[in-house]
Formats: sequence, structure tokens, C-alpha cells
Amino acid sequence: MTSAAPPLRTNATPGAARIAAAFERARAERRAALIPYVVAGYPSYEGSFAAACAAIDAGADLLEIGLPYSDPLADGATLQRASHAALLAGATFEASLALVARVAAARPATPLVPMAYANQLIGGGDGRDRAMGLAAAGAAGVIVADLTPDEGGPFEAVAAAAGLAVVYLVAPTTSPARRAAVAARSGGFLYCVSLVGVTGARASLPSSVRGLVAAVRSVSPVPVAVGFGVSRPAHVRALAAAGADGVIVASALVDALGPEGTDVAAMGRLVTTLRRAAAR
Repeated sequence: MTSAAPPLRTNATPGAARIAAAFERARAERRAALIPYVVAGYPSYEGSFAAACAAIDAGADLLEIGLPYSDPLADGATLQRASHAALLAGATFEASLALVARVAAARPATPLVPMAYANQLIGGGDGRDRAMGLAAAGAAGVIVADLTPDEGGPFEAVAAAAGLAVVYLVAPTTSPARRAAVAARSGGFLYCVSLVGVTGARASLPSSVRGLVAAVRSVSPVPVAVGFGVSRPAHVRALAAAGADGVIVASALVDALGPEGTDVAAMGRLVTTLRRAAAR
């Protein structure tokens, strides 16, 4: 059954305003916003805090924080491995909230956007407690990878009440009419998946991505950030030239941490390089 639209769009929340300001700063500097990704609790709570701060210090405009989950449907091998390792190390939703709060306190100027799955946040209810928890921890928005607007109305309503933006995703297989409908409901920004498949560093992006970015941007009232497969400076450069408002890099940064997940310096160097490549 299709749920009714919530009374307040999550793009009209304080969290969405913080996200919009970050995109506007990047736009004023004539570049795409860079959105690195870290996994909460990987390789440990302290290790993920160090990685988050290093990513921000190296040039992140926003930071996506993946909340470890046992069945991460959208994640490829690298992020599945990191999420599994975090869970084995004792990561919980509550510990992830504590990490978000600690990063928000340490780097308050950078909007934090946790990424989770519907079962983590909503379960059998509307997700009110978890939305309030994310907002209290300092998150500006939340990406729910497997939530669609058709079923997302109740969670949008509680997220809006908490002041959070709810970021939705569109893919290359999403029809033009559907893209416009999803974009109209997305808060903060719209996550444009660059390819058909799961996350993971790729040697190249599909040749169709330039047209995809243009098509999605033409119908989106919010900034469009492109992710999945983005791993190299050349990818970021191409997406910035294609008009993407933001670029999301995940698996490549987890890989940069090395086999033990502890090489924060190497990850930071990659973020700096990607930030330079985001110039238009």
C-alpha cells in the first residue's frame, strides 16, 4: 500500500539546510562537493573515529558514515568485509550513534550523513526513536539504502520532526518519471547510483554516466551526488565535468586503509587527491 506524503518534506529541515550550505560552498569554489565514506566501528571504534576525522581534515565537504549491518544488500565485497569486521569487533547501532556524536563534536562544521538499511532504522515501526537518536547525535541527514518513497512516508514524517533530511536513491534503471518523483521527496541531496550493481571500486565508470547525470539533474530540485564505483581521481574529474553536484567515494577509501584498516594517513592522502580532482 502506498503511504501518503508527509506534511513536511525533509528537505525543509535544519539538517537539509546544513547539507545545502555544504553544497553551496563547493559550488562557490567551482567544484563538486566531495563526500567520503567511512564504516562506523571499522577496524575499531577508535580506528573509525580517526578515519572520519582524517577524511574531514583532508577535504570532505560532507561525510557519509556507514552503520554496520549483517545484510547490507547494496554493498559490494569491500564494504561487506568492513561491516562484518566492525560487527565482529562489537559494533552496535548504539555504538555507531556514539561515534556519530563524537565526530560531530570534533568536526562540527561538516554535515554527517549516516547510511543504513530500513530494518536497522524502522523495523516494524516508524523509526521515530532512531531518527531522534541520529538527530541528537548530530547527524544532518540519513541515507536509507533500501527505502523507497512508496514506503518511506512514515519515516520521512518522524525524520522531519527530528530535523533530519532523508536522502533517497535513483539508479540508471529508474524511469524518467520515477526519477522526478523520487527527487521531489529527497532531502538534502539525491543519491544517483552510477551503475547497475552493488558498491565497489571500478577501473572505469559506464560511458552512459554523463547522460545519466544530466538527466537526473534536470528533474532534481536538490543537489545530485553520484556514487557506486567511483574510486579514482579521473572518475571524480569526469563526474565534476558532467555537472554532478557531489561525488561519493566509499570502497576505494576503505581499501586505502589497508588490510588491517589502520592506514589512516594513506586514506587521507587519497581524499586530498580526490578533492583536487573535484575542481571544475
